[in-house]
Amino acid sequence: MALDQSFVGRSYPPTDPYEVGREKIREFAEAVGDANPAYTDPEAAKALGHPDVIAPPTFVFSITFKAAGRVVQDPQLGLDYSRVVHGDQKFEYVRPVRAGDRLAVTSTIEAIKSMAGNDILDIRGEVHDEAGEHVVTAWTKLVARAAEEA
Repeated sequence: MALDQSFVGRSYPPTDPYEVGREKIREFAEAVGDANPAYTDPEAAKALGHPDVIAPPTFVFSITFKAAGRVVQDPQLGLDYSRVVHGDQKFEYVRPVRAGDRLAVTSTIEAIKSMAGNDILDIRGEVHDEAGEHVVTAWTKLVARAAEEA
């Protein structure tokens, strides 16, 4: 059953702030195999003009995807998460994510499409710091595969 188009434009309340820690950044950089010293060495980051270590560009996915869970779990939307696969991801940065940031995410449904029985859901996550400054926008595309016919 196709998702309800009336959900397009619906926004969900901001998440509680997520505090970005140096150790989380280091662990993420190691996990993705990125040895950029700006991710692990505060002095290297400062030499590049940052106040502390910065996070790899895809680090924010862990925060925005969790926030998108509010959309996915909305019972009124009726999305069958057991059939969902991650279709695409993109980011648009205003500035890098830094250690010490306290970030909140507001998720909005940008589009709902149906193609070949699959539902495609585009979610925009606006990430702001504690001062309300925009840091990054993340777009997540989820595909709910069509139910198999019996």
